[in-house]
Amino acid sequence: MENFQYVGKSVPRVDAEVKVTGEARYTVDVAFPNMLWGRLLRSPLAHARIFNIDTSRAEKLPGVRAVITGKDTPFTYGVTHMDQKPLHMNKVRHVGDPVAAVAAVDEDTAQEAVELIKVDYEELPAVFHPLEAMEPGAPVIHEGVEGNVAARPSYENGDVEKAFGESDYVFEDIFETPPLAHVCPEPHVCVAKWDHSGKLTFYVSSQMPSLARTHFANFLKMPESRIRVITNYVGGGFGSKTLSRFPIEFASVVLARKTGRPVKFQ
Repeated sequence: MENFQYVGKSVPRVDAEVKVTGEARYTVDVAFPNMLWGRLLRSPLAHARIFNIDTSRAEKLPGVRAVITGKDTPFTYGVTHMDQKPLHMNKVRHVGDPVAAVAAVDEDTAQEAVELIKVDYEELPAVFHPLEAMEPGAPVIHEGVEGNVAARPSYENGDVEKAFGESDYVFEDIFETPPLAHVCPEPHVCVAKWDHSGKLTFYVSSQMPSLARTHFANFLKMPESRIRVITNYVGGGFGSKTLSRFPIEFASVVLARKTGRPVKFQ
């Protein structure tokens, strides 16, 4: 081992010093003059039809600079299935589905504003287990999708039944894991900023900033050359900040363009 330069030896991380001394700058540290703060209004219901979203009281609250709903974000996104919406207009399909967003002069005002938005829901039957969702007669969560199944991939590699038949022992069971979050020290956070020429600068805590630029170019219908994505030090990702996009990111971009001011969500 003594002949190795790195194997078996303690090697300091190249970014260790700036992190432990507090010099490292994360996206959560990004701030600009006249920056606005964003908040989402999320559904308290697992499955419901939306009849109306009344934002009038929120719009009149002092300090509120913009309020948007699904009509301001008429596009879909996703990783494998492009069926997710930044803000929902007609229907929500799980607790936490976003239905509106606000930009205000500070976080407290933004939070107060979303609480003033009134949404008229008609609660619908919901399902809370994947096997129940696939049963005949189960509530239809996604229209146009048979049996609430998003995809039916098929993989083949050899003769599976023959392998089972030749096995000395076959163990079958159902394995379940609880819902979990990656619990990153730095949560999902972003800042959107447009300049006077119509170029977007987007700060985001991401493990794949180049993919974020591609996604924004697609939904904004603008060339990637007019979008700059900046990722500072990332305060943990663990896979949760790779392929996926999040409603706060789209909301910040739309609100920043609508107000002409930087908008931050965290």
